[in-house]
Amino acid sequence: MDYNVRLDIFEGPLDLLLHLIKKNEVDIYDIPIAAITEEYIGVLDMMKEMNLDVAGEFLVVAATLVHIKSRMLLPVDAEAQGEDEEGVDPRAELIQRLLEYQRYKDAAVELNQRPMLGRDVFFKGTPVPLDELEEEAGLVNVSVFDLMEALKAILLRAPKERTLEFTAERFKIADKINYVMEVVGAAKSAEFTSLFPLNAMRGEIIVTFLAILELAKMLLIKIHQTEDGIIRVYLPAAAMMPADGPETQ
Repeated sequence: MDYNVRLDIFEGPLDLLLHLIKKNEVDIYDIPIAAITEEYIGVLDMMKEMNLDVAGEFLVVAATLVHIKSRMLLPVDAEAQGEDEEGVDPRAELIQRLLEYQRYKDAAVELNQRPMLGRDVFFKGTPVPLDELEEEAGLVNVSVFDLMEALKAILLRAPKERTLEFTAERFKIADKINYVMEVVGAAKSAEFTSLFPLNAMRGEIIVTFLAILELAKMLLIKIHQTEDGIIRVYLPAAAMMPADGPETQ
């Protein structure tokens, strides 16, 4: 199979944990380890199925989750437990890491909204329009893990495979990049799910998904999720501008 890729667009393991906590609407101080661990490992399985290069940090966090889960399942031996360990929640260290990481992320977002020397220049006192701020990797109000949630639903509708599939040989990421650009360019935008043919096999779906991620990474498309959960893919304003520049009157 020849679509092994590594995309910097993917966030880290703590981003995945925060995404799962937000999606399940659970209290970060009272994480349901068993359920979160199962979902976390499920996402890793999807990444491996797509032949994405799963960073070692993801596996370390997975092992940490399994370890915490096993500790919470074991009965507490009051006699063997030392005074220092008495009442310590096995999740405490992980929760502290998540809270600290979230603080850094929030600070990074705030700093990114400020003008940066060499990138943006503004007159003193002029506010920076939020819609002019370039979103990282072409993602607007959506994360890679949100896209993977949508991809999971698309994979479920794929026909059941009864024979060996050679999709990786039939479809190339470069071909799917051209396909996505043609579809999105024709109408200037398209719903994320519409980019995947209804009768597509799993291999074609995965190759198409990787092509979308590559285009977002190159900022050739933008991906936006509305408040009602609909994900749309559209061309940036610069890409929609005529080749000879804006019309003048």
